[in-house]
Amino acid sequence: MASRSLRLLLLGCLGVLCYRKATGISIETDNKNVKAEEFKEAILSCKHKFSKGMSLRIEWKKIQSQGVSFVYYNGDFTGDLKDRAEMLNTGIRIRNVTRKDSGTYRCEISAKSEEGQRLGEATITLTVLVPPTTPVCEVPSSAMTGTVVELSCKETEGSPLSEYQWYKNGFPLLEKTGTGSARAANVTYTMNKKSGTLLFNTVTKNDTGEYFCEASNGIGLPQKCSVRRMQVDDLNVSGIIAAVVFVALVMALCGLGVFYAQKKGYFTKESSSQKKSNSQAMSEKASILHLVVCLHFQFPSKFLRSVTFLHAPKT
Repeated sequence: MASRSLRLLLLGCLGVLCYRKATGISIETDNKNVKAEEFKEAILSCKHKFSKGMSLRIEWKKIQSQGVSFVYYNGDFTGDLKDRAEMLNTGIRIRNVTRKDSGTYRCEISAKSEEGQRLGEATITLTVLVPPTTPVCEVPSSAMTGTVVELSCKETEGSPLSEYQWYKNGFPLLEKTGTGSARAANVTYTMNKKSGTLLFNTVTKNDTGEYFCEASNGIGLPQKCSVRRMQVDDLNVSGIIAAVVFVALVMALCGLGVFYAQKKGYFTKESSSQKKSNSQAMSEKASILHLVVCLHFQFPSKFLRSVTFLHAPKT
């Protein structure tokens, strides 16, 4: 029993002596979230703590939703960065960045040591900042009091996403919170700075004015749309009633006119005159036929010769 325990102890000691701990490479970066304005340069740092004499293999990759693609491989840049990037030790500098360069990049370094192949990596997010463009605003030119009216403002080029501020007659509108000063000021609208909508649940005549929207995201100058006027009027009930009465009167007069014409016989008189002309034509044809028959019976030979002479071909 003692000999068996001794053998297990010796095997354990040998295992400890022969075991070599394999650890990964410690990779560091100066900034994990790099931000750069469009058309300027961005530096993605990737640092290690190995001696200069070691053989290192360096790769850069871009992680996208559709998969992972190489940026720097086998000592050369690939894709869109081929002519716009350069190595800074183990980091990279990207010149003239565009919004397409935004994304997540991964630096991977491998080295051979006495313990074998050692690996390390660092992940860096690049955000290319793009100023907003002129937003597209939709403002109705007219509205009736008491109705629901929505104004919209949107632009899609800015990065990060833009926020929106509405103005009325040159003054910025307050963002409604439902409490405090907004409630005390009796605000009749709801302004959403994220979506760019300005909603009037029950628009009033006091909401008449000139409106425009401004888009900003902290990059470059804010951009605004052109000024547009919204006119709010009361519903003209008396005018609507007057219009209905006028149309009803016109229809009644038209009906009376048709009835009067029928009563006077303007429509039937025309039809009777047509019938009279038709009967006169028939009577004239009958008279001619009667005359022909009488001539035939009284002077048959002369009538036939005259008819033959009239119908004989001329030579």
